[in-house]
Amino acid sequence: MEIKRIKMTKLFEILFPKYIWRIKTSEKKIYLTFDDGPIPEVTEWVLAELKKFGAKATFFCVGENIENNPAVFEKIIKSGHAIGNHTYNHLKGWETDDESYLNNFSFCQYAIEKNNLSHSLLFRPPYGRIKKSQAKEILKSHKIVMWSVLTKDYDVKFSPEECLKRTINKTKPGSIVLFHDSLKAEKNMKYVLPNFLKHFYDLGYEFEVIN
Repeated sequence: MEIKRIKMTKLFEILFPKYIWRIKTSEKKIYLTFDDGPIPEVTEWVLAELKKFGAKATFFCVGENIENNPAVFEKIIKSGHAIGNHTYNHLKGWETDDESYLNNFSFCQYAIEKNNLSHSLLFRPPYGRIKKSQAKEILKSHKIVMWSVLTKDYDVKFSPEECLKRTINKTKPGSIVLFHDSLKAEKNMKYVLPNFLKHFYDLGYEFEVIN
């Protein structure tokens, strides 16, 4: 099963070479990403944990959450983290017509830019599901960032300990690691993140933003 998963990941990288799946480096650097925020308390807790280890991350924000929680969004920016577009309403590209999807993407970008962050040109499709026709348009202005390590912090079938073990085992130099600063993922994420940070910090790794 694990070998099959690795082969599928490699296949996706080959089929969609214009998407960013990992950062090519041999240095001890990891690229943490957080989807679905900003959420009061949850996102703020993440920011506090990152600060303990001098870690920077990239937050792929939902436009509606930005507008509902502008103070939390501002804290992300002031803490020196990077921001990415995650659509306005967390849409599944495969199930959405192109015009609606691209408009939703634009609404999120507007929410980001009106909060004084006009230089954010990163996008992650919710669920990783996006049509080629949608991606073609978005790639004209943004980098599409996927991931190489999925923590599955949102999955109730995984215990916090299982999430941590699988995440550590899959992480290598240049890995883009996907967490969620959401209520659904909160239980597992609050166990995995601090232990993950400590494990790799002790090994001499640095945690950087995606540019």
